[in-house]
Amino acid sequence: MLRVPQIKIPATYMRGGTSKGVFFKLSDLPEAAQVPGEARDKLLLRVIGSPDPYGAQIDGMGGATSSTSKTVILSKSNKADHDVDYRFGQVSIDKAFVDWSGNCGNLTAAVGSFAISNGLVDAARVPQDGICIVRIWQTQINKTIIAHVPITDGQVQETGDFELDGVTFPAAEVQIEFLDPAEEGDEGGSMFPTGNLVDDLEVPGIGTLKATMINAGIPTVFIKAEEIGYTGTELREAINTSPEALLKFETIRAYGALRMGLIKDVSEAAKRQHTPKVAFVAPPASYLSSSGKQVNAEDIDLNVRALSMGKLHHAMMGTAAVAIGTAAAIPGTLVNLAAGGGEREAVRFGHPSGSLRVGAAAVKENGQWVVKKAIMSRSARVLMEGWVRVPGDSF
Repeated sequence: MLRVPQIKIPATYMRGGTSKGVFFKLSDLPEAAQVPGEARDKLLLRVIGSPDPYGAQIDGMGGATSSTSKTVILSKSNKADHDVDYRFGQVSIDKAFVDWSGNCGNLTAAVGSFAISNGLVDAARVPQDGICIVRIWQTQINKTIIAHVPITDGQVQETGDFELDGVTFPAAEVQIEFLDPAEEGDEGGSMFPTGNLVDDLEVPGIGTLKATMINAGIPTVFIKAEEIGYTGTELREAINTSPEALLKFETIRAYGALRMGLIKDVSEAAKRQHTPKVAFVAPPASYLSSSGKQVNAEDIDLNVRALSMGKLHHAMMGTAAVAIGTAAAIPGTLVNLAAGGGEREAVRFGHPSGSLRVGAAAVKENGQWVVKKAIMSRSARVLMEGWVRVPGDSF
């Protein structure tokens, strides 16, 4: 019997925001995987444990959810005024592909910490105590992200008292700035690819829905909860245990992707699971979060529920939070109207695990809406570091 030994690759398992993923330095990957392509994808699939027809990723580092089936590759940046180049791969759980079509806002919170700890940020830029400003170049969306990472005694500070709904334990706060968050994605395009703040989106078998389709943080299709029979206070079980509901949302997502110009035929949506996201919004209403914490209507501006990789997210994707904050800042979008309308520079929204505040300031330039920056706070922590092992013939 042919026996191929395993190889080991330096890796770090990190939590960033409400997600977890396996982080690599580009230079630590096997040579064949240091460039985009089949070898890299096969390697990352094997690391995470996909494709897994059981949907459990038992033979890999994945956690069998969209929030825990993620990989990050980082390298010292050659781009002027940036410290690190960041590339994110969303690994499918049951299919053999890695989606490189967008960013992960949650794992972005861990990029600065990893970069500092792994020598990707010049030592002269790291204070003995205080905040280290890490300038991140997100290579997939061609955008600059600024991470404000706390430093104590010259080392990244990971512990603290900052609480993030969706994460059980407190940690140190990491503020993230997404600069010029609109016009995301390799396809480019305007913030509102249809040219409208609200469209009539025709979805066969479902009907014509009001929709705000926006490219900010990540391409996102926002719809009204009431139009599809929901209240906006639903938890994961209400959606994820219903095959009919999941099919409905995937159909909406597919036709939204087509309308946004992200795909040329609706059938292509199945091979582009990471983007766009689909989310439904509703005015503020009280509910009991998944942890048992009471979320009161008077403490939030609106409720939002979003799906990622075909399932309702347990909290909120960081990039979708940017889309929410951006859309809320622009009068007339469905997100803005659900929050009460008018001009606003920040919004607090309810999600299944609690609530989150995100800020964004919008202005009109030459008749077009422009958002210069979106800001939110997350946290990050190293969970394990060392080597990840995979069979030598797996890529």
